[in-house]
Amino acid sequence: MPDQLTNVAAIKALLAGGGYLPNDALATSVFLALKLRRPLLLEGEAGVGKTELAKVLAATLGRPLVRLQCYEGLDLASAAYEWNYSRQLLHIRAAEATGANVGALERDIYTPDYLLKRPLLQALELSAEGAAPVLLIDELDRADEPFEAFLLELLADYQLTIPELGTVRAETPPITILTSNRTREVHDAVRRRCFYCWIDFPSAAREREILQLKLPHASAELTRQVVEFVQSLRRMDLYKNPGIAESINWAQALTSLDVVARDPEAIDSTLGTLLKYQDDIARIQGSEAARLLSEIKSRAASSPS
Repeated sequence: MPDQLTNVAAIKALLAGGGYLPNDALATSVFLALKLRRPLLLEGEAGVGKTELAKVLAATLGRPLVRLQCYEGLDLASAAYEWNYSRQLLHIRAAEATGANVGALERDIYTPDYLLKRPLLQALELSAEGAAPVLLIDELDRADEPFEAFLLELLADYQLTIPELGTVRAETPPITILTSNRTREVHDAVRRRCFYCWIDFPSAAREREILQLKLPHASAELTRQVVEFVQSLRRMDLYKNPGIAESINWAQALTSLDVVARDPEAIDSTLGTLLKYQDDIARIQGSEAARLLSEIKSRAASSPS
């Protein structure tokens, strides 16, 4: 853990310097994960900033980011390592042509030169070479449950066993962040090895701070209306509520169109940057968008200046 990160306030300042505004619970979880060298499991809706946290942490700490994007069917060969069978076969054929000893041949083809290193092994080896990287195991819930069993050795001991070569250990544990959108439950054995934090949608005040940080040139009125409109949408029964990532994208789109304040026409024409399902867009477009905007303007008119 870097010497300057001695408390939670230092973590908040570090992340804010990278354009990320964590709440107290998240900043505390990051601090403890760094100080105690434990993996951190982040859960929450898509778009609330789980992946972004790992990216910002790597950038602000000056560490390489090693990312493993999980998906259904992910296996050891794609996540950790596999042998380069084509090179091994070429070596075998060349050795046979020269009448090489079979025993020596077997030793030759199972060396690091013939190993294809995937993200998990890369992270361990980078840790052995210098500053520990940030290892992002993204959307673990998309992988199959058996893959989680393979992760247990890595998460507990920061090591990986390759039967032909032995055990690869990290001298300094990588800063490990796992994320899940909770499309299924992550196994208890994985949870026990991690610190845990749920990232919720931000409050209106925090969302305004985030937009002001990300889009300092956007008008204050536009920022206020975007936040209030998005907060209103999250209270509705939509198929997919917009996350903070979508709020930023929408505000960027409106700023690019030189929109200073919201109007129903601008809402209807840009909803595709905020909502990602046609059923949700069809429900909000038109009269519903106008109603929400009218309520926002009424609240602004009635609130004290």
